[in-house]
Amino acid sequence: MSQPDHAIAIGRRSLSDRDPCFIIAEIGVNHDGDLEIAHKMIDAAKASGADAVKFQTFKTEANILRDAPKADYQKRQTGDGSQFDMVRRLELQFADFVELKRHCDAIGIEFLTTAFDPEALDFVVSLSPACLKWPSGEINNLALLRQAARSRLPVLVSTGMASLGEVDRALDELRGSCDFAVMQCVSDYPARLEDQNLRVLRTFAAAFHCPVGLSDHTLGQTAAIAARALGMAVLEKHFTLDAAMPGPDHAASMEPHDFRTMVDTLRALETGLGDGIKRPVEAELSTRAVARKSLVYARDLAEGHLLTADDLCAKRPGTGLPADLIDQLCGQTLARAVSADTQVRLSDMGGEAA
Repeated sequence: MSQPDHAIAIGRRSLSDRDPCFIIAEIGVNHDGDLEIAHKMIDAAKASGADAVKFQTFKTEANILRDAPKADYQKRQTGDGSQFDMVRRLELQFADFVELKRHCDAIGIEFLTTAFDPEALDFVVSLSPACLKWPSGEINNLALLRQAARSRLPVLVSTGMASLGEVDRALDELRGSCDFAVMQCVSDYPARLEDQNLRVLRTFAAAFHCPVGLSDHTLGQTAAIAARALGMAVLEKHFTLDAAMPGPDHAASMEPHDFRTMVDTLRALETGLGDGIKRPVEAELSTRAVARKSLVYARDLAEGHLLTADDLCAKRPGTGLPADLIDQLCGQTLARAVSADTQVRLSDMGGEAA
């Protein structure tokens, strides 16, 4: 992989393109406001191979006007009506997140939750998460970004709906205060594969000198697999127990069996990414001996003959002098007569011609 190996620490983990990808099961509001479902989803995410789960923490009144319209994808899933009322039904209480974090700690999965307002952010920081996950919709909320910077926690910044300049402006609020990773995101649910622009991962790495990731709203695992090969260090993927459930995000989410398949595929892919240094591996050495060619004599030649390129050819196996030594042998004088189709040996040579 050609991009720089920028690394930050997330809890006890190193986050970089050379480390195992940090995989976040985005539960978000797919618990549909039901704490019992939220607990079941934590267990399902753990069983599906996720490194972390991520919720959303907010006070509806602090985030949404009562007459705010729904997004088109929300209308498709939940019908017309007020965004305020829809989100209010999905809201969990702060005390619920204390319980959910305790559950995560008990089973060994990282607890993350996105905060959308100042009170929620103060509360989330008080839970001492491994990092903060920044939502795309708040990338231009400078006051909230400055509050996040004061926490000194690492921040995973999603960039849906943003230009490169807007991303840079947001990172200005974090630079010098906390580490960060930048995540490509397309804020559509589900998002089309052809909209993903995954080469932006390389753009982010070159521009911001930080780990890069993908907040993936596409269906299936194709985007995630491709992104890993492009340097993705952190993946966030919407997670649900049942994509047919009625909430706004379920239809764009991955069920546990498919999530497990994606994780297994990513882990298998990671074994093949390597360190980027081109060299033969041990398994190739026996093949090299038979697949490469050695220099052999093209015809019978007498003692004292001055070798030219026409006297030599290359044939398998590669157990003799390598074919790339041909230029060094031309101009040598034979110390003995040699036969066609015999491998060239250095001991055949009597030195350069006068």
